Amino acid sequence: MSAVVSAVSTSTHIVTAASKSTRRTADFQPSIWGSHFLTYGSDNMEVEVDNNMRQEFEMLKEDVRMMFPATMEDNTLAHKLNFINSVQRLGVAYHFESEIDQALQLQQGYHISPGVFNKFKDETGKFSARLENDVPALLSLYEAAQYRVKGEELLDEALDFTQNHLVRSLKNQLCPSMEAQVKHSLNRPLHKGMTRLESRYYMSFYEEDPAHNKVLLTFAKLDFNILQKLHQKELGTITK
Repeated sequence: MSAVVSAVSTSTHIVTAASKSTRRTADFQPSIWGSHFLTYGSDNMEVEVDNNMRQEFEMLKEDVRMMFPATMEDNTLAHKLNFINSVQRLGVAYHFESEIDQALQLQQGYHISPGVFNKFKDETGKFSARLENDVPALLSLYEAAQYRVKGEELLDEALDFTQNHLVRSLKNQLCPSMEAQVKHSLNRPLHKGMTRLESRYYMSFYEEDPAHNKVLLTFAKLDFNILQKLHQKELGTITK
């Protein structure tokens, strides 16, 4: 009997030892996101868009829509283009595609010869010195030059000129908003950024512009918040 017990004990010891030797530890690296997105699956998370928010959104949307004919009829070309640029940079252009196309009377992405930038040059063929201290103009030309393709020497030259002078401008006393905008553009040009993130950055710059359109800015903020709530709700659904 003792021999049988001993054999069973030995057999159990071997199985136990084998189990221990083959058991693997789940030593996974923690997620870089932690449990952040799990909060969006909580029933207590406020991700719904209430009726008041929707009503305000629709009212502001119509107010902005009505600005297009008024802006196009009563202002200079520069003012018209600045308004459309603001609508696009604030991330709400997708609400007004037909109005923008009608205002410009051409489709987005229309091919334009780089020769139009020759107007920024002086009689010697160099970029005009008057641009050197016009930081908003330098920023616009810098962003436009980012869309150059191989062989467009004029835009290569424009990029070098604007980049050098924007870097120099940071040594001067720029207003905080303009300084932040220059640093941001030099670090990550518009076309290299994510649309929604770039819109969020631009809201901060635009809000500090004394000439900003309050209705347009309010609409852009509301649009951003509604889309954020929609994305949070989708994340919550996926998480659950």
